[in-house]
Amino acid sequence: MFNIPAITWALTAVLLLSGSYHFLQATKSHQRTDQINKSLHALMNVLMAAMLWNLVPSTTLAQTAVLTGAALWFVIQAGARPEFKTLCAGNQGRLKCLYHSLSMAGAAVMIAMMGQVTTGHVPAGGMSMPNAHHSMAAAAPSTAAATFDHSPGLAILLTVLFGAAAVVFILLLVRFRVTKTTLRDTAASRLSVRAEHGLEALGAAVMAMMFATMS
Repeated sequence: MFNIPAITWALTAVLLLSGSYHFLQATKSHQRTDQINKSLHALMNVLMAAMLWNLVPSTTLAQTAVLTGAALWFVIQAGARPEFKTLCAGNQGRLKCLYHSLSMAGAAVMIAMMGQVTTGHVPAGGMSMPNAHHSMAAAAPSTAAATFDHSPGLAILLTVLFGAAAVVFILLLVRFRVTKTTLRDTAASRLSVRAEHGLEALGAAVMAMMFATMS
């Protein structure tokens, strides 16, 4: 995706660190719903890191299906009735779940777009053996170009959305302060919230950068 190896390695490190953090939080949580949510975030980060290196492209359909299901799962949580306390409760919780649904759907769209671009199709019909190699070589770029031409508008829209999300999370991170009178356990909880805001900002920025390369 990126022609500069340093950028690819840096984004890979950010995604894997974020995925490791979410996985660790999932193992520490005692609530089943939170375990599922954190695990899905960890999986999404790992899949995006793999996409940067075009790993296991044969599983593109499965990856897209899993992330689409994850997006639907967060939508269900956001629309759950108030009595289901383990799901998204309150306006802030619902907005959080809606954003997580958007990020899962965005990752699914990105993997699908990359899968279409990197997959070439050989036209059906007979071809002579001497021309087969040249026809196959020409088919992949033309197919990729044709597919890619249909996605820049969507890529630009998602770039703007995730860029705005990164700015919002940065503002939340800067605004969030731990007062001197805060109790120790509450301070630890707030530190966790700040860590999540920081990771959300990084994740949104990475998504915006990756979509920007597709626009």
